[in-house]
Amino acid sequence: MHLPSIAETSILLFVLIAFMALCIRTRKLSVPAALTAGLTGMVVFLGTSYTGLLLLVLFFILGTLATSHGKKKKAALTPEAAHPEQRKASQVFANGGVAALSALAAIVDPAHQSLYIVMLAGSLASATADTLSSELGMVYGRRFYNILSWKKEPKGLDGVVSIEGTLLGAAGAVVIAGVYGLTAGFGVACLFITLAGILGNLMDSILGAALERKYYIGNDTVNFLNTLFAALVAGVLYGIS
Repeated sequence: MHLPSIAETSILLFVLIAFMALCIRTRKLSVPAALTAGLTGMVVFLGTSYTGLLLLVLFFILGTLATSHGKKKKAALTPEAAHPEQRKASQVFANGGVAALSALAAIVDPAHQSLYIVMLAGSLASATADTLSSELGMVYGRRFYNILSWKKEPKGLDGVVSIEGTLLGAAGAVVIAGVYGLTAGFGVACLFITLAGILGNLMDSILGAALERKYYIGNDTVNFLNTLFAALVAGVLYGIS
């Protein structure tokens, strides 16, 4: 795969600085979150070139649009009567940290770069599926169930899922896998990435119902663990194929 040149890296640095400034100005990211996002973007680019960077940007765009969609309806579900849009640094790392670590592994071990790119894609497929299923599921979902007991529960609670939200999340994973295919070539890896994204999203709900709801772990930990799980699923399937 093409390795970034010094000129390309320099151009990206200026683009990332502009991106961070825009996110801070529009209050999509806090200052620490913007710095975390910029560092993540640079590491991903250095380790996985344009493929990883494009997937990271795609996740950010889809996540931002999903979070902004149906704000009034989602606001009624939060105690603060407003659905928070500005992301913190911990939230950025929770969703993109595994992708950054995968890219870092590709820098250290370039001989297995293709494996780490698949793992990166799997983690972002899960992050995208989770964001779309939770954000859009609250808007379009009709019936909501606890993923462990399958009893009906109010939407917005940890570990509560809907058919509509789950399908929208799966669609997000398919989009990530499809863009991976456009840049790295269509093949069985696309199926692995899609499956990893769907399973990672389900893992997120399971962790939410079993641990987050009982305050054993927080949402950022849940997000990090579901993306890590998805990356491992994608990596194992790719490695044995």
